[in-house]
Amino acid sequence: MQKFKTPAELLKFIEEHNIQFIDCNFTDLRGCWHHITQHVSTFDKDLIARGIYFDGSSIAGWKDINESDMILMPDISKVTVDPFAAQATIKIFCDVLDPGKDGDGKAPYNRDPRSIAKAAERMIKDSGIADTAYFGPEAEFFIFDDVKINMEPHHSGFELDSVELPANAGRTYDTGNMGHRPKPKGGYVPEAPVDRHADIRAEMLTVLQSMGVAVEKHHHEVAPAQHELGVLFSTLLESADNMQLYKHTVRNVAHAYGKSATFMPKPLYGDNGSGMHVHQSLWKGGKPLFAGDGYAGLSDTALHYIGGIIKHARALNAFTNPSTNSYKRLVPGYEAPVLLAYSARNRSASCRIPYSQSPKGKRVEVRFPDPTANPYLAFASMVMAGLDGIEYKIDPGKAMDEDLYHLEKDKLAKIPTVNHSLRAALSSLEADHEFLLKGDVFSKDIIEAYIALKREEIELYETMVHPAEYHMYYSS
Repeated sequence: MQKFKTPAELLKFIEEHNIQFIDCNFTDLRGCWHHITQHVSTFDKDLIARGIYFDGSSIAGWKDINESDMILMPDISKVTVDPFAAQATIKIFCDVLDPGKDGDGKAPYNRDPRSIAKAAERMIKDSGIADTAYFGPEAEFFIFDDVKINMEPHHSGFELDSVELPANAGRTYDTGNMGHRPKPKGGYVPEAPVDRHADIRAEMLTVLQSMGVAVEKHHHEVAPAQHELGVLFSTLLESADNMQLYKHTVRNVAHAYGKSATFMPKPLYGDNGSGMHVHQSLWKGGKPLFAGDGYAGLSDTALHYIGGIIKHARALNAFTNPSTNSYKRLVPGYEAPVLLAYSARNRSASCRIPYSQSPKGKRVEVRFPDPTANPYLAFASMVMAGLDGIEYKIDPGKAMDEDLYHLEKDKLAKIPTVNHSLRAALSSLEADHEFLLKGDVFSKDIIEAYIALKREEIELYETMVHPAEYHMYYSS
């Protein structure tokens, strides 16, 4: 990642590296990356200063057609070379600005996810509690060899294939069936040749590193065809930016190998889904605020932060688990963290305290998010919940070190859970969002727009005829 201080430095880099195209990237409400590509001949100091006009009405959940003009403002401190482009291209992260009714304003657009993440970082400092929030997301994904999707009225369904799937154990391949593949729920960190995609993951890490993301590791995950890359933690905004680069890299490297990668939380019935556990901590003046002499070496600040996460978890679900598919993962079993409790040893708790010998490593791992989340909105909403917990000294209750999945029914009934549907999550957000409005980080406008957008997805999902309905009812 190149971090230029002045437009002149950026333009000099473009000239020295013979860059031909400048990709201006921004993120919509759903978390999808978009880009507008400028030819180098048009990219100068004036354009960097005034930004690029584009049609905001064509982005789902944004402006109406009668007020469609928006401005993309390049953030010259976030520039990277695009390793996938055939022509020499750089990618620049952009913020979205609202020109106002007269076209002469340049306020951050209140529905721009990246601007909301920036506002959350300002709120952290303004609160006086901390000056920096560190985030470490762990996004899992699947790689498939073939994907067929149909949504016609008379032909609806999907078909997935991967050489790793157990269903292919007896399949005839032109090159022969080598027989080495993960068993159901037996895919966690096997050695080659059971792990067939180590080279692909390694290339993904290499490409990510070339784009300026600090990388750590890669490994196979529990389900067949499921994988994870490890990147180092960073600040809230930078971690969200890195997650966009992570998804971009995973999809494009897989595509280059003739494969398809997906971040759907539950692409396969009956096996583990993909989560995005998010490690979080607060610092002030270069010192960690989560280290103390309380449970698992945590401070009161950390425990109250957890209290805020647990209190607002069901509202957070709207951002951290924003798809109808998210709630096919959030069911008991499959290591899904559906119970709102915290523990130092228990991975079935929604908030886990990872072991660390150093006070600097003290952090909270929130385990219910998944990788369909818009990282800017998810990270911003979680830190706002945590700050609310600290402000009001919210008690998270006692830690749960028992195996929560095997508790007696009477004990289990007393533990609150995450939502079980996107519809319920949106209702929770409607009822509990005041904590998000503090410091004008979120606005009622974006919350209402986001809920409306997601309810469109629910309507499509709930009105489409499902193959399971044919299975259950066709002969009834």
